[in-house]
Parts: sequence; C-alpha cells; structure tokens
Amino acid sequence: MAVVRSTPYDEVLEFLTSQPTPEQIITFRPSDGTQERIRYLLETNRNGALTAEEQHELDEFEQVEHFIRRLKIHAHTKLQKT
Repeated sequence: MAVVRSTPYDEVLEFLTSQPTPEQIITFRPSDGTQERIRYLLETNRNGALTAEEQHELDEFEQVEHFIRRLKIHAHTKLQKT
C-alpha cells in the first residue's frame, strides 16, 4: 500500500475549516511533524541535496508560511478594531 503524504496546505485547510477565532489564528503553529519535515527540508537544502520533489515541497511550505503570516496580520487587525 502506498503512503499518502499530505501537502503543506492540508494542515492549514483542516485548521481553517474548524472556524478558528482570531486569537486561535494568531497562535496557530504547524504540528510537530510538519515542523520536523520543514527542518529536514531546510537542512537538506543548505547541503544542496534536495530532490526536485523536495524542492517543490519546500516551495509549497514557503507559500503556506507567507499565507499564514498574512492571515495572522489580518486577525491582529480585526482584534484591534473590536
């Protein structure tokens, strides 16, 4: 049986569909497993040993991180208006 690896977006989508509050958005952190995978990809990248698939995965993580940062800024702004 093939192992299905979730994409960097899956964890965020699961979180967002739980209808988090602005406070929960601000405190959102990737799971330990995701953080470990990111560390591995960054270290492998520093060593110049990423495969094309791993480079694509790292690029996706960077896109998701950018989105989450913007989401947190929006949540902070929303809280300041209340």
